[in-house]
This record gives sequence, C-alpha cells and structure tokens, in this order.
Amino acid sequence: WQNPRAVTYREMYAIPAKWGTAVTVQAMVFGNLGDDCATGVGFSRDPATGERAFYGDFLVNAQGEDVVAGIRTPQPLSQKAAIEDARQQGISESDRLPALEEVMPALYKQLTGIAARLEKHYRDMQDIEFTIERGRLFMLQTRNGKRTAAAALRIAVDMVGEKLIKKPEAVLRIAPEQLDQLLHPTLDPKAKKQVIAKGLPASPGAASGQVVFDPDTAEKWVKDMGRKVLLVRIETSPEDIHGMSVSEGILTARGGMTSHAAVVARGMGKCCVSGCGQAKINYERHEFAVGNHTIKEGDWITLDGSTGEVILGQVPTVRPTLNQDFKTLMGWVDEVRQLKVRANADIPNDAKVAREFNAEGIGLCRTEHMFFEADRIDAVREMILADNEQGRKTALAKIIPMQKSDFRGLFEEMKGLPVTIRLLDPPLHEFIPHKDEELRDLSAKIGVSFERLKRRAESLHEFNPMLGHRGCRLGISFPEIYKAQVQAIMEAACELLQEGYKIEPEIMIPLVGHWKELKFVGDYCREEADRVIAEFSKKTGKKIAMKYTIGTMIELPRAAITANEIARYGEFFSFGTNDLTQTTFGLSRDDSGMFLKDYLENGIYEKDPFASLDQSGVGQLIEVAIERGRETRPGLKVGICGEHGGDPSSVEFCHSAGLDYVSCSPYRVPIARLAAAQAAIRHPRSVLKAKAKARKK
Repeated sequence: WQNPRAVTYREMYAIPAKWGTAVTVQAMVFGNLGDDCATGVGFSRDPATGERAFYGDFLVNAQGEDVVAGIRTPQPLSQKAAIEDARQQGISESDRLPALEEVMPALYKQLTGIAARLEKHYRDMQDIEFTIERGRLFMLQTRNGKRTAAAALRIAVDMVGEKLIKKPEAVLRIAPEQLDQLLHPTLDPKAKKQVIAKGLPASPGAASGQVVFDPDTAEKWVKDMGRKVLLVRIETSPEDIHGMSVSEGILTARGGMTSHAAVVARGMGKCCVSGCGQAKINYERHEFAVGNHTIKEGDWITLDGSTGEVILGQVPTVRPTLNQDFKTLMGWVDEVRQLKVRANADIPNDAKVAREFNAEGIGLCRTEHMFFEADRIDAVREMILADNEQGRKTALAKIIPMQKSDFRGLFEEMKGLPVTIRLLDPPLHEFIPHKDEELRDLSAKIGVSFERLKRRAESLHEFNPMLGHRGCRLGISFPEIYKAQVQAIMEAACELLQEGYKIEPEIMIPLVGHWKELKFVGDYCREEADRVIAEFSKKTGKKIAMKYTIGTMIELPRAAITANEIARYGEFFSFGTNDLTQTTFGLSRDDSGMFLKDYLENGIYEKDPFASLDQSGVGQLIEVAIERGRETRPGLKVGICGEHGGDPSSVEFCHSAGLDYVSCSPYRVPIARLAAAQAAIRHPRSVLKAKAKARKK
C-alpha cells in the first residue's frame, strides 16, 4: 500500500490513502510443472478497440508473473489473433507461436465459456487471470477490465444493444476524464520515451516541437520557417499570446492548474505542462536545464499535457477520432442531464469549436483577450497611457469598431444562444510594454513623448495587482472604458437583430465585492445600452425590442456572503471560481504551484483546489450565495465560469447545488456534458429538493 508504485497509482486514480487495502488469501496452483501447464491473462473483449472477441496472452510452463514481466514472449489465446500478430511482424505461418486455442483446444473452449459467463454476470468487460495445472483450468481472479476511451464507448454502446445494460448505466460506465483521449492527440502507447521532468498536467494532449523561449521567436519560426515549436517560459502573460497561439504546446516553470498558460492553452486546445520547477530556464543563454540534461533553443522535446511529463526528443502521437459510438453515447447524455453546459470563448473561432461540441452558449467571453491582436494593441495602449478622459475617449473610438466586430462574430456563431460578456477585468499594466525599447516604438506610433509614456507606465505599477486596480474598480475610475465596451456589445446585437438573429446579450461586471459597486457601474451600463437601442430605433424607424441582462461575477468571499444585497442589482450570477478559490484560500494560483505538491503529498489537501473545486470551503460560499441571491431574486440564473466548470467532481457539485449551467473551455464541453448527466443519474434534483426542504423544516 505504501510502495512507490501503489502511491503513484492512487494519485492517478484519486484513491484516498486512508482507505487501506483488502487482502485475499487463496490456495496456490502451479502453471510451471511441465508442458501440460500454463498461465495467462484474458479479456472478454478487446480492451484497445472494444471488439467483442476474446483477447489475451498465455505462456506454457510458466508462473503468473512471467506473462507480464516481459522475460518471455507470450502467445495469443486465439488462433485468429496469433495469425494476425504473425502477419504484422512478418513471421511465416510455419514459424509463428501457436495459440492456446491450438495447443489446448478443450481448455480454450472452457476458458471462453467461463469468460462469457463472467461478463454476463458482472455486465461488463472482464479482465481474468487463469492457471492451467496438469491439464486442469483454475480461475484466479476476475475484475472489470481497464480499456481505452474508444473501447469504453464501444463496449457501453454495444452492451445496451445486447440488452446487458440500460442507457443510464452505459452513461455511468464512461469516466469523463477518459474523453480527453478522444479530443486531443495522445502519445503512441507503443513508443519509447525518456522522461526528464514532470510538472502539472495543465492542459491535455501531447505534442513534440523545437524549443523556443520567447513568443516572437515562436511566431517567426512557425510563420517564416514552417517549424513546429514548443514555447518554454518561466511563466506566461497576456503579451505572450501570439507565440502561444502558434506553438504546439507550452511548458512553464511556474504557475498552477489555473495559471495564465493553463487557462489559455485549454481554451486553444493545446497541451500544456505548468509548474515544472525542475526546469531551470535561462533566457539569456536560450536554454533550460533539468538534472544532467541541458536543452537548448531548437532542440526537440515532447510534452504530455495529460500526465505532466516532459520527454526528451520526439515521440509519435495518435490522432483522436470521434466515431458513431461517441455520438450515440453523447445523445444519451443529453437526454438525462439537467445542468446546461456553456463554453468559455473569447473569439469567434473558439465559439465555433464550442458549438461543434454542442455548447449551449458562451458562459464567459474575456474581452481583454481581444485586445492583444497586433492590429489593436497599440490603440489599447494609447487608451491606457492617456492621462485624461478625452485622450482615453479618442483611443476608445478606435477600439469600439474592433470589439463590435468580435462580438458580432460570437453572436453569429451562437445563433441565439446566450452569450455572457465580461467587461475589462485585468489591471491595465498587463497591456503596457515594460522595456524602454518597446516604449520608444510605441511613442513614435502614437505621438506621445517617451518620457511621458515612461512616467505613466511606472504610475500603473502595482505590488499586488490581483487585488489591485482591476475589475469593476476600473469601471469606477474610468467609466468611459466600460461604456465603450457596452456600446460595442449593443451595436453588434442591434445590427444582428435587424438581420433576423435572436440576440440576448448578458453583460457581466467583474470583481464586485459590494452592492454599491454593482449599482454604480450597472446604472451607467444600462443607460449606455438603452441609449444605443434608442439610437438604432430612431435610425431604422422601427422600435427595437432587445432584452439584455446585467449581472456580476461572484469571485470575492464578501460578494458570496452578501449575495442577497448584490442580487438586487445583478440579474444573474456567474461564479469565477479561479479567483474565488484564490481569495478564499489566500493562495496565488500562479505562485502556489511550487509548494502545493507538498500539501498533496502530505495529505493536507486531497486535491489541488485550483483543479477540483474545494466543496467544503469554496463550495459552501457558492451555496450560501445561491440561497441568499435567490431569496432576493427568485429564479436568479446562476452558473460558474472558472476552470472548475470542466472538472467532473466540480460539475457534480454544481448539479447538486442547483446551478443552472457550468462553463468551461471548448475542448472540455463533452467532459462537462457527461459529468452533468452522471450527476443527474446519481442525484436526481427532485430528491435533492426534497432533502433541502426537510433540512429547512
């Protein structure tokens, strides 16, 4: 129970160490007493493909460990498999090893009969171990067999067709995390690999590429030279987005499961390994060191974002496929789930991917991610560096058409489904260049002296920007920024409404901690929205009936506790669980990666709270906020848009807590849909409501 292999296994499958292990004592039989003896492992169906065919290996005159130890070449159980193996290896029929079906046909027939009976009894694919002693078959054990995601889907769908199980049981058979195998490339399981380091599995998938250390080089190598690159950074920031977008994957030395690199990579569907503290990165020398290995710019490495492994050289990958079994099972999923699933999408292409995975709207559009495009970053910087309102308005006039174009694209892709747009959230210094050379370039572009820009950039510096001048605080200091964004949202919506689209924007005000903040910002946002609608009505000569809502993101403990007050001015709540976790625990999601592993290894935390929602702490704040918010505003729409929205156990909590929807990165939408269906099967909401009513009484 305490050896390294067992500990690793428990970590992989989230098995608590406190459970302990059971022990079976049974009489010994011997498969190594001569040529009339054998031992082997069999599966009632193919664990790789799910095909309904007996599958496995055996060895004559051997003990059990010999089959899996690799010291002897095992032989297939069936004749068909033996012939196929020989064909693939280029071995002639006369030279191939015989199958159990050929050397012990009666015992093979008995074995397949028992395997079929066991599968029918347990109603699942069985992994069996057996020994043959002196011509007599003994069964050692049986268990539900491990299988690939593709095999799991096929077996579940086939067993419904065979009337062994019903649809709800088939839905429960698939581990939501397994779907990652189908949505992203994975490493070829047959390939050899040399693991040199391990970080956090921040975004699933696998990729090989040549190492680069800055986003400009990444962009140049990909666009000008056609290379495949992996971006290696100490940590990423929004300014790295152009390099991240062209890279095959991202490796960072710092940061956790919800760091900038992790969140952006998941949204793009790229693999990411974050918080790899073993990697000592030297930007000046263009290299990083891990133990005895030094990896220089241009060297090839491979990342496995599902395990957190950093691998030397190139490792082949296997492309995912979504077949009819996937579509059939997901159809059953959508029949039973009650929790809606939206996607976090910042640009139209993200929204397109989300719709392909059947997302039911956008739960979070982070408008700041639109600002970093090359054709608009200078206008954004001009707005930020302006030292008076008129200067900001002049720059904002350039930004409004750009934002409007983005919002049109999102609304068009969603075709009437809800779209929640968060107004500008991050601190302004994130958009400003920090090097003198970059400031001089900007000075020439926008016609402002270098000295003035330098002073303004320094004035924006904050010691703790996460708790600084960001979110609704920007909207209070600079109302013109939020007004410009509302104008862009409503102009895009009005134009599309005129073109026959059904549009219902949801405008979200971030980082509210007091109802007065929400009222102050919400009042002028409503005035601006109504102004745009009135102008369009006057311009077109037709009264525009546009329904829009203004709500808030609950990401501060005070907001959760005072939700009854905030609900008077917020028409919907969306829990930003990334920041709510930070502010509740007092942890920085970007810095905690270096010590969270110590908490996990010592059993202080069972799970990384940034990867799986802390239900007893953060979860209670969410439940309090929902209850108090709905006391003030019955029927209040409530969702979450933090990265927990794609974590299966967090989704189950959201179902039980009575949320209306979860929102996650586009590539995690199928995972959230499956998790929501499983939650509905395990915890019917009618039962949950009855229990809640009884508790109140």
